[in-house]
Amino acid sequence: MIPFLDLGAAYRELKTEIDAAIHRVLDSGWYILGPEVDAFEAEWAAWCGADHAVGVANGLDALILALRALDIGQGDEVIVPSNTYIATWLAVTAVGARPVPVEPDPATHNIDPARIAAAISPATRAILPVHLYGQPADLDPILALARQHSLSVIEDAAQAHGARYKGRRIGAHGDVVCWSFYPGKNLGALGDAGAITTNRADLADRIRVLRNYGSRVKYVNEVQGVNSRLDPIQAAVLRAKLPHLDAWTDRRRAIAAAYAEGLRDSGLILPHVPNWAEPAWHLYVVRSPDRDGLQKRLAEAGVGTLIHYPIPPHMQEAYGSLRIAPDTLLLARDLAAEVLSLPMGQHLGPNDVSQVVAQFRRVA
Repeated sequence: MIPFLDLGAAYRELKTEIDAAIHRVLDSGWYILGPEVDAFEAEWAAWCGADHAVGVANGLDALILALRALDIGQGDEVIVPSNTYIATWLAVTAVGARPVPVEPDPATHNIDPARIAAAISPATRAILPVHLYGQPADLDPILALARQHSLSVIEDAAQAHGARYKGRRIGAHGDVVCWSFYPGKNLGALGDAGAITTNRADLADRIRVLRNYGSRVKYVNEVQGVNSRLDPIQAAVLRAKLPHLDAWTDRRRAIAAAYAEGLRDSGLILPHVPNWAEPAWHLYVVRSPDRDGLQKRLAEAGVGTLIHYPIPPHMQEAYGSLRIAPDTLLLARDLAAEVLSLPMGQHLGPNDVSQVVAQFRRVA
């Protein structure tokens, strides 16, 4: 059996470093925020090429806190991709704003900048592109539109650790960039964890206050904040893994290249990578009109796959109140019916990749 992802592989590789990092925190007696979180924030900001990083409890909280820091709320609209994980939409509605979906570029599956202008209204406050599957969204036209209309840009980079846009790492192109370190991410913690990077000192300061009950001095609360602090144990684990992230990303790129070569002329629609993009390959997503049948046959052949994502946000019961008809967003609907994620991870061996390709060729 070739699993879709072996979550324990990174721990087995770095067991000595990770165990030592965890014990360092346990021995310190400092279990909320503190020097371990401070150190990770500095290291993550530097790695991303950003001036500031703020650790938070998870990726969804990162998005919510970014929106709150920009004073986006009731009566406001935020432009979001129609093709994304529901967390992107949940953050917008969590602050009382309305998500306004824009369809993807069918080649990249990311939000199509050419469609954004038509979605801007007097109530629009921000554009929230997602770097889906670890492939950068086309940021330059998005940023130009935002400047033209005085909008903020909040990047959802939950899958984009190490991705580059026109040679520069994702991390500080927009006003704020939101990260998840969920265990399955390219840089994953051993539980929930998240962060925000930005070049704006004012936003970083406000998010630090918001994540800590609205307080920078204990028992003195400036605003109505929340409890969303990066755990020091998770920060220590992430610090142990971060020095390996570049090598892991290179390995993912090699796997993607092997898939592209092995599945060429296979009948699948393979990922399209624009010449300005260097994906982090969080996922390797193909398209097939016989997706469900293909997934079943691959499972029977011992190859694990997943579907990201089987139901687009506008078709979820959670957003029934928006009354968006399924056929209003045809691209998102059609992608949800055809996409299939193949096994991907830095610990997938060359023989595993060859076996995935061979089994696909056999059952296709």
